[in-house]
Amino acid sequence: MCKNSQDIICSNAGTCHCGRCKCDNSDGSGLVYGKFCECDDRECIDDETEEICGGHGKCYCGNCYCKAGWHGDKCEFQCDITPWESKRRCTSPDGKICSNRGTCVCGECTCHDVDPTGDWGDIHGDTCECDERDCRAVYDRYSDDFCSGHGQCNCGRCDCKAGWYGKKCKHPQSCTLSAEESIRKCQGSSDLPCSGRGKCECGKCTCYPPGDRRVYGKTCECDDRRCEDLDGVVCGGHGTCSCGRCVCERGWFGKLCQHPRKCNMTEEQSKNLCESADGILCSGKGSCHCGKCICSAEEWYISGEFCDCDDRDCDKHDGLICTGNGICSCGNCECWDGWNGNACEIWLGSEYP
Repeated sequence: MCKNSQDIICSNAGTCHCGRCKCDNSDGSGLVYGKFCECDDRECIDDETEEICGGHGKCYCGNCYCKAGWHGDKCEFQCDITPWESKRRCTSPDGKICSNRGTCVCGECTCHDVDPTGDWGDIHGDTCECDERDCRAVYDRYSDDFCSGHGQCNCGRCDCKAGWYGKKCKHPQSCTLSAEESIRKCQGSSDLPCSGRGKCECGKCTCYPPGDRRVYGKTCECDDRRCEDLDGVVCGGHGTCSCGRCVCERGWFGKLCQHPRKCNMTEEQSKNLCESADGILCSGKGSCHCGKCICSAEEWYISGEFCDCDDRDCDKHDGLICTGNGICSCGNCECWDGWNGNACEIWLGSEYP
């Protein structure tokens, strides 16, 4: 009963008596505490000033939480960016500073939860947007009972295994299909079940995000978000979207109907606008039309204003660039509303399939 998660009795910082740890505080400081004596606030003492967190923060479980304008393991450094920039970097997708679960220090969120073992705490993420406590039926920070043992916790939301459903995967699902048959039905002609845009349950796809009519089809094969540019304009305003592909109006062409067929400039004027900083036309990876680069269709991953970007540099999840939940913009994923993460793999919406 006195062993911590690493099977060490009282974290080697106390003695076990009748199943309870008595922490070693012979100096009377009370700086060692916790159920397994896992917290040692002596780690927060600055060697030079001998003050807790250098006098510029508070200590919790051996970790310093610095006041605004200070950062470092022991709050020994002052911040070198403006308060506005610091706030911008700490703002979570829902518009809250560190998701109301942490402290913003010099543009970085220090989440309020700390795992004494040194691993992720229950609250984590660049802006503390993930709360693993939401995956547990009964909260106990020393238990790994996520999603009732029938799923995986992904940023505070349960992804249930086949045969289980519910917010915390507590409910068994009656299905006459085997797991393999179910996945095969959901896969269709795609490489992934539900085209990587939905959840497969008993051979049927539930497309997500929930309620978004732009993602549809028997296997979620249609994604009309792909017809939108970074500003949300559908087919450049010069066409209609059909199952994720733009059908352009007469006089326009391109993946997003962004190029006019008629051009009112000379060839020389056009080429001048297509030259990149090194003087090469469309970086040598495309052709120029009316002052805009059209990147080579043979190399699907080439993009950018001057065909100077490689979409293979964007993060992948489940084999999909930006998980299919965002647009790759010159090596970085621009996530659609409700999605977050380097590869747009984290759903932050209020509903979850």
